[in-house]
Amino acid sequence: MTSAIRFLSNLHDRVFGYVERLGDAWLLGLIARFAFAAVLWFYFLNSAKTKVGEGFFGFFSISSGAYYQIALPAVEAAGGDVEAVPFIPWGAIVTMGTYSEFILPLLIVIGLFSRLAALGMIGFIAVQTFVDITVHQIGAKSVGALFDRFPDSIIADQRLLWIVLLSVIIIKGPGLLSIDALLMRYRS
Repeated sequence: MTSAIRFLSNLHDRVFGYVERLGDAWLLGLIARFAFAAVLWFYFLNSAKTKVGEGFFGFFSISSGAYYQIALPAVEAAGGDVEAVPFIPWGAIVTMGTYSEFILPLLIVIGLFSRLAALGMIGFIAVQTFVDITVHQIGAKSVGALFDRFPDSIIADQRLLWIVLLSVIIIKGPGLLSIDALLMRYRS
């Protein structure tokens, strides 16, 4: 019995050690970026598009909706007049948040400055979560709780999985099929 367990343990170590060595340098980052592109890229892109004007040149103008989504207390303090909201800090926050929502996901998908972009997205998700809870005052059911028996809360469960996915990119890198990898080969 002991020799059978030892045999299975050694077989397990050899097989999965080989699999780990085979995909260690490139696979996890690529899978994480693919999952981000498949699940989250269009979510962030569609959200970002609600914060800018229409058409090509509309991209260069922040819509009033962006202020209502990101800085609602400042808009309310200005009597609902977005033009009266001070640029520092609110306008800067809205502008950086809006363009971050376009740029950071794109950098992750193409694999350029991936680790830094993933770190930025984790910060973005933290701010997004703070705004959803404090400004938009979403209910406790939507916020959810970790370690409960319900895996479907919008905030606690889903965003934790987003952060885990982004953490893989920070720790393991974007993988060999990325612009970062091409730049590394070019520098070497």
